[in-house]
Amino acid sequence: MALIPFDDRDGWIWFDGRFVPWREAKIHILTHALHYGSAVFEGERMYDGRVFALSEHTERLFASATMLDFAIPFQQAEIDQACTETCARNGLPDCYVRPIAWRGAEQLSVSARETRIHTAIAVWEWPKYFDEAKFARGIRLCWAQYRRPPANAAPTGAKAVGLYMICTVSKNIAERTGFDDALMLDSDGNIAETTGANVFFVRDGAIHTPVADCFLDGITRRTVIGLARASGVTVTERKIAPAELPTFSECFVTGTAAEVTPVGEIAGQTFTPGELTFRLAEVYGALVRKPQQPSPTARATELAGVDA
Repeated sequence: MALIPFDDRDGWIWFDGRFVPWREAKIHILTHALHYGSAVFEGERMYDGRVFALSEHTERLFASATMLDFAIPFQQAEIDQACTETCARNGLPDCYVRPIAWRGAEQLSVSARETRIHTAIAVWEWPKYFDEAKFARGIRLCWAQYRRPPANAAPTGAKAVGLYMICTVSKNIAERTGFDDALMLDSDGNIAETTGANVFFVRDGAIHTPVADCFLDGITRRTVIGLARASGVTVTERKIAPAELPTFSECFVTGTAAEVTPVGEIAGQTFTPGELTFRLAEVYGALVRKPQQPSPTARATELAGVDA
């Protein structure tokens, strides 16, 4: 199936406080963000007309900008409203939402104190990340070529565009060699995350997941941890060595795009998607379509107590 280029679509994009036709939402070739990676973004999902964990995503967008030493020229409430309005303007009650903020073209050097900060929001239809057959048997992961940098070497707590360069390289290699994604290690050789999702393992009914000390502590990750704990499942965040893989019975990944997706293989080590993984996927799916409560953590606790 032919790809539909993202620069040649119908619709509207929110750009610096106003809506512009999709094809007219453009920046200059000498924009600082293009040359130096000075941009931050979010990945969000709207379900049934509501963006899940909208305020948490916006808070992280602003925190990421602060880590990259710039300030977004809008209030967080304005970005929340713009995200919802962009979905409505495009007639999409279920879609992917991409807010992004970046340094402009006023300076083109490592120094960028005089650049103007721009902000935009685009939305588009987003089907299931993996088809049903692949979901049932679990996706296949290989080892990534690069490791996640330590927190003292990069702003690893930010959702910054530059941090995804090594993810794209590793994801492309994985797909070329017949895998769905790649699993990254941290600088010490422990398991970190995939190129775009957090990873979890199951042993004897308990969940183990890497501590988020050099990669993004995903909002979906935190939500799933809350769901699991609220239903009585023990969740331990710790360092996990690759040598431990044979001791786990299940593995799954979480993220805005992946939601909760079973893993069937990591570089030859197989797992059988099981009851706990599928239950969390079902409860998470129900959670994101429930009416919003004060916070996703509170909603996770409430829903897990009723449905899990």
